[in-house]
Amino acid sequence: MFATIESNSCRALCRSCRLGSFGPLRNGWCWFGGFPLSLGRQLGATGWPRPGRWWILLVLALAAGVQAEPVWVGRFPSAGEIPAPWQLEKLNQDIPATRYRLREWDGVNAVEAHALGSMALLGRPLTIDLVKTPVLCWRWRIDAPLKKADMTRKSGDDYAARVYLSFAVPPDTLSLGTRLALGVARALRGDQVPDAAINYIWDNRHPVGTWQANTYTDRARMRVTRSGAADAGRWVSERRQVADDFRQAFGHAPLRLTGIALASDTDNTGEEAHAGFADFRFVGREEAC
Repeated sequence: MFATIESNSCRALCRSCRLGSFGPLRNGWCWFGGFPLSLGRQLGATGWPRPGRWWILLVLALAAGVQAEPVWVGRFPSAGEIPAPWQLEKLNQDIPATRYRLREWDGVNAVEAHALGSMALLGRPLTIDLVKTPVLCWRWRIDAPLKKADMTRKSGDDYAARVYLSFAVPPDTLSLGTRLALGVARALRGDQVPDAAINYIWDNRHPVGTWQANTYTDRARMRVTRSGAADAGRWVSERRQVADDFRQAFGHAPLRLTGIALASDTDNTGEEAHAGFADFRFVGREEAC
């Protein structure tokens, strides 16, 4: 079943199919990324192998191997305790905590958040390969956007719903001043303070796609992912290229993704918010949610 073919045909075939690096002929085989390629015994007039059963099976097997399985990080039951490793994270012990519970909501198993002049994250640590699975997918909903919130002012730094991603960054991307500031913050709040963070927010006034540094720290960047009341009262789905968003926000690639959290946040405005979150998972760049 193995056939000897010219090296230039092997190179052309590898480049065309993008299956990996080619190697020289060894023992009469053409090698692709360490695998001997079975092409059948006959070559066409142009030097290309004529398709055969083994060639088709090989291509299908390689294509299936490239696809990454979804990595689920937030598939919730309909009732009971919120499953570990998700846990409540209070950033300020003097502020009431947003309440979170599990429920079935319009056919979706979800975390329900209820904020009333309150703030707390519901988060978990992550270990995600952003090369294999760079896309974050999730569903969320709100009853209504906040009225007084404004992400450009500290007094308005509230959100009916937000999804928070924390990152470690390459040390050489941090200035001395930033490293000192992070050290002070961690001394006060613990190791939960990340090198950098992105917040996907459901805003009340700014257009979708708007980026804004957080009013309390430029190490957190806010990205308007939904805005206004047009989609309120129902589940909507999101899909974000996480590493691409990080580069857009900070100008360089992250070292690694370290955590995810969700929140309804109304401690600055004193408003009330009601939101739902569901079905968090990471998928490949070209794969459907």
